[in-house]
Amino acid sequence: MSIDRRDFLQNAAMAVGLLPFGMSGFKEIKVKANPLPEFASPRIKMGIIGINHGHIYSMANAVIKGGAELVSFYAQEDDLAIAFLKRFPNAKRVKEEKEVLEDPSIQLILSAAIPNERAPIAMRAMLHGKDVMVDKPGITDLNQLKKLRQIQKKTGKIFSVSYSERFENQASEKAGELVKAGAIGKVIQTIGLGPHRRSASSRPTWFFDKKYFGGIITDIASHQFDQFLYYTGSTKGEILGSQVGNWNNKQYPQFEDFGDVIVRGDHGTGYIRVDWFTPGGVKPFGDGRLFILGTEGYIELRKYTDIANKEKGSNLYLVNQKEALYMDCSDVNLTYGHNLVDDVLNRTDTAMTQAHSFLAMELAIKAQKMAKWIDAV
Repeated sequence: MSIDRRDFLQNAAMAVGLLPFGMSGFKEIKVKANPLPEFASPRIKMGIIGINHGHIYSMANAVIKGGAELVSFYAQEDDLAIAFLKRFPNAKRVKEEKEVLEDPSIQLILSAAIPNERAPIAMRAMLHGKDVMVDKPGITDLNQLKKLRQIQKKTGKIFSVSYSERFENQASEKAGELVKAGAIGKVIQTIGLGPHRRSASSRPTWFFDKKYFGGIITDIASHQFDQFLYYTGSTKGEILGSQVGNWNNKQYPQFEDFGDVIVRGDHGTGYIRVDWFTPGGVKPFGDGRLFILGTEGYIELRKYTDIANKEKGSNLYLVNQKEALYMDCSDVNLTYGHNLVDDVLNRTDTAMTQAHSFLAMELAIKAQKMAKWIDAV
């Protein structure tokens, strides 16, 4: 008797408790794009100081889509500047930082400089009357945080940190809409996993010395603190425990390749784990995941890949009291750049409140500072 191959595979999967996607009871939904305005002419002008991290490309694109015009940029490194000009040929490379700071036409300054240089650049920019958006981590120590808060309060300028794992991922954007709509009830916990690929050969020397990036929790986990605050709606937080270690990179003694944290807020709790152990079998830089637990259901985000079902990213799973849904969020439009330009023009905080921007970094830095060292053997 012949056996159909598809029936054979389905029966085999059921026998070991596995079901291929589409047969697991999840209703599949393709989320339609949310409309965003387009602009015939620039609404603001921006400049850039520091392009040491590749995030600067997506940061610039986000605000350009929001209606900003890139006027000029300052970068010390010729190789980085040449590559940047290939992507943004209309931008003018200037010889000194002050040419960007002192340009009266520029309203917003972006920076993806070496991490410990971002806060000082932001302070100089705000004192020159500019709003600022920096790559994460926007701040690497508590002294920087204290000075930044003082200058921001004095100048009234915007200090925004580009937490790309939320602002540049469509599933994260959709999850925010669902949580606000009450799709899973009251959120009580987030679990954020931020694995990354080390790619040592392509990294600059500062990448392996924590005095430049603040440590693995300050750096990578700032993403997860941002998401914890955002999805739980917390405006306060305390670190219950944290630890870091260097398990498999002993040739870099000032590097950390693992860290985790337990955090409690005024509206929920959170667990965070970050690492530099993404294996070669994963195509993206990491299998970033977020679990959002609510009183009436839960959401899981597979942000960059779904190794069980799909190679592509922006995957959202939602389970509530009535149904189990899979949402392909790849067509969702990202709103951070539009909202930030709106804020620059209207003096609002629709992209991210100033308190949130500071608190996410404060929690990350405090968790790093109090982290117990793991004696990896």
